[in-house]
This record gives sequence, structure tokens and C-alpha cells, in this order.
Amino acid sequence: MMRCIQYLNDRAKRLNIFDVKLIQGCGIFFALIIVKIFPEIMELSIWWFVGLLIICAIRPIYLFFAKVH
Repeated sequence: MMRCIQYLNDRAKRLNIFDVKLIQGCGIFFALIIVKIFPEIMELSIWWFVGLLIICAIRPIYLFFAKVH
């Protein structure tokens, strides 16, 4: 399993910021497709989206601001 993770990390190091932003755009367009297929998702309370945003942002914020090498 560790060899697989190391392989993927080595492959990810090839990507530059432009490539990462293209991948981010793919995620956004994928989400838009899902919302077009299941429009009732948008009827959820805004607080569900805020909660998911916070959960997804914890690790990147921690790594960017708090973690010191």
C-alpha cells in the first residue's frame, strides 16, 4: 500500500499550479453536472454546505498556517 501512495505522490509532484487549477475546474464542473441531475440537492439548508466546507478546509488550513517543519 505504501508503494502505491509513494507512486501517486511522485506523480503528483509533476503537476504545476495550472494543472492543479484545471483539476479544480473539473471538480466544479462535475458538481454542476450532479446538481443538474439531482436538483433537489440545492434545496438543502445552507448550513449543510457551510459545515461541509469547514470539514473539508480543516486539514489544508492546518497544513498551511500551523504546521512547522
